[in-house]
Amino acid sequence: MKKYKIGWLPGDGIGVEVCDAARKVLDAVGFNAEYIHGDIGWEFWRTEGDAFPQRTIELFRNMDAAVFGAITSKPASSAEAELALELKGKGLVYRSPIVRMRQLFDLYVCLRPCKAYPGNPMNFKEGIDLVVFRENTEGLYCGVEFYPVPKEVADVLLKYSKNFAPFAGLPLDEYAISCKINSRKGSERIIRAAFEYAVKHGYPKVTVAHKANVVRATEGLFLETAKQLAKEYKKTVDDVNMHDINMEDANIDALCMWLAMKPKNYGVIVATNLFGDIASDLCAGLVGGLGFACSANISDKFAVFEPTHGSAPKHAGENKVNPIATILAAKMMLEWLGETEMAVAIERAVAKVIADGQVRTYDMIPAGDNQKPATTTDMANTVIEALQ
Repeated sequence: MKKYKIGWLPGDGIGVEVCDAARKVLDAVGFNAEYIHGDIGWEFWRTEGDAFPQRTIELFRNMDAAVFGAITSKPASSAEAELALELKGKGLVYRSPIVRMRQLFDLYVCLRPCKAYPGNPMNFKEGIDLVVFRENTEGLYCGVEFYPVPKEVADVLLKYSKNFAPFAGLPLDEYAISCKINSRKGSERIIRAAFEYAVKHGYPKVTVAHKANVVRATEGLFLETAKQLAKEYKKTVDDVNMHDINMEDANIDALCMWLAMKPKNYGVIVATNLFGDIASDLCAGLVGGLGFACSANISDKFAVFEPTHGSAPKHAGENKVNPIATILAAKMMLEWLGETEMAVAIERAVAKVIADGQVRTYDMIPAGDNQKPATTTDMANTVIEALQ
């Protein structure tokens, strides 16, 4: 049996606890791996001025995949204030390490499945089975931002856009600019990934979420690319062996409304970075919340798997949060590595625990129910029992 090298980046807060729970499940299912710890998170920003140290980046180059827990992120002013005294005033700028990771290693696919497991009392409706494909390296999260705004940038914007005129007269520290940048290549590859997933898993359509009616340049490019690409997945009279995948498009705001009203009308959704982030959290809310929301960040050669929840520092060390999202993220890693039997076993065990309903963390217990909440450790151990 192959022995894998797996990067292990628990990060901050509850990231440590949920990663420990997932590790126990991976051990129980017989996954053969060497786990390589990587430093990442708020403490390394505070003490070193870098939340994603170069030594951790170097570790990635010799890994088969990685599991990431959670990190704490704060606004620029708070980040500066919490730096160690000797690091203050050196021009250090905090940037989310997971965003940097996605860009450094070209993890352009963010895959977020949202499934309503039977028996989960927090399901909005039974039978929901959604997958959100979020472009992961471009868009509004590309990191091209200005505050205060350099005069040269303001002058160029005024030259090329009349819409900038109302801001041009303001002092340069009275407004900020965040750039939204989308490329045709970036749009094409995330949309193709969504269509290929629909083909492989038997979904009949792909929904392209956008706001091209207002954000005309970047969202317009995304929608135009989708319409061109969709033609490759439409069967003609002569294409007897080809899958026939329909494409529909929807404004992101309208789509969010319809997801809340008729979620079972949707299967595979693809969107630019910010809109995919928003839609995937909405979809997570339909299937029990972030305690069930797993995620994969995938490139052509490497992948990082994580829960989508934050570090929840108020709950750190309490052994109370739901580890299922991280356990399912580990299951996604096994799928990506080709360890299909192990992945299926873990998902079946999780589904059984949810359906049995005897062990539930606090977020799985409806208001007014007197069931005693299980701990993070309890949930991991119960999943392990179900494996056996």
